Amino acid sequence: MSEPQGTEGSTRRLPVMEPVMEKEPAAGTGPPPDPGPGSGPAGRFWSARRVPAGIVALLLLLVAGAFLYDVVAVRAGRSALGWRRELARQLADRPLDDTWVLVGAGVAAALGLWLLALALTPGLRRVLPMRRTRPDVRAGLHRDAAATVLRDRAMEVAGVQSARVRMRRRKARVRALSHFRELDDVRTDLDGALDDAVRGLGLARPPAVSLRVARPGRKG
Repeated sequence: MSEPQGTEGSTRRLPVMEPVMEKEPAAGTGPPPDPGPGSGPAGRFWSARRVPAGIVALLLLLVAGAFLYDVVAVRAGRSALGWRRELARQLADRPLDDTWVLVGAGVAAALGLWLLALALTPGLRRVLPMRRTRPDVRAGLHRDAAATVLRDRAMEVAGVQSARVRMRRRKARVRALSHFRELDDVRTDLDGALDDAVRGLGLARPPAVSLRVARPGRKG
């Protein structure tokens, strides 16, 4: 899967806080409280991976159907199809160190490893799990939405001309341009504003903030 795209824009606030939930929680305001006893860990969301599963199922159905049809035809007194006779001959004649045998084995091994990776990894890397306040509710926040919230909070700090946020699972990289005020003062205000914004997201694992403040380059 691809890396998250940077979020860049003006001071306009957008309605981007749209958590993904398995059950609609009770209405409330402010960040979610700390999870109480029995809430359970907020694990990552697992992708259904319907497309890879559908492709594998279709291929297996076609291959198994072809072999089953040929076996039934042979049992009914007909001769085996040419492709199966040729396949059996090739498998019997070709040595194990043949180039095409090694290529086929490599492709099969790569496909097997890919399927194992899909089965053992959660996927949905762009959805950040939120803290669980109830055992029957799981919520997630999209990375782009979280990045937009941090960018808007950064734009509210006096002296910030523009801001760009790259949100990852464990780190948020913030790059801001300041056109007035001292850079140290802007950086201090940004640290406080971004820390509050990260806590307000209500994520189960709040990302560390990497902040960089610079002056805009000269035009021309």
